Amino acid sequence: MPRVRVHQHVNPLSPYYRQEPRPVDIETVFADPERPLLLDVGCARGRFLMRMAEAEPKWNYLGVEIREPLVNEANRLAAEAGLTNVHYAFCNAMLWLDRLLEGIPHGILQNVTIQFPDPWFKKKHAKRRMVNEEMVETIARHLSIGGQVFVQTDIEFLADEMFTLFRNDDRFMEAQTDANPFPVKTEREKAVLDKELPVFRTTFDLTLE
Repeated sequence: MPRVRVHQHVNPLSPYYRQEPRPVDIETVFADPERPLLLDVGCARGRFLMRMAEAEPKWNYLGVEIREPLVNEANRLAAEAGLTNVHYAFCNAMLWLDRLLEGIPHGILQNVTIQFPDPWFKKKHAKRRMVNEEMVETIARHLSIGGQVFVQTDIEFLADEMFTLFRNDDRFMEAQTDANPFPVKTEREKAVLDKELPVFRTTFDLTLE
């Protein structure tokens, strides 16, 4: 089946993308809901999580994406592959991540990845960037103590902006890294590395509630 075609960017502040999502019911979407959970915010086509679900099957994987056709396609492909430890949710994460995660029991969410989000280069579009103070607050409240947030992008100004948001929250301690800690790379990361361009990465450990 051909790949679903969608616009590369959508305006997260337009009325359609302001709709409130239903909270994720991990008892329904995962075969074993007690496994530790990795959340990929802005998962695009979800291929990273599918490969992670195969590479490290003792985890559950939740992808969040604002482009609904990509979510539907990813869930279909995961089902066809027989993967019962990965699920994708349609959600505008910059507005509704807290609502989406509200039903997840404390201690389950142990890893969060934010990889190559849309940069929205124009100054007038800066308010559309996915990572904001509210998202950092949401992650801090839902992540397990000792849990880790991995952030990477190939856009330097965006890296500085996202890293600063987490650095400004005293609950997180930065553990800088030059390498991707996961056995899988996103399609975007592979494309950037193939061009021998820099990737800006860091990790943050949640040390306080």
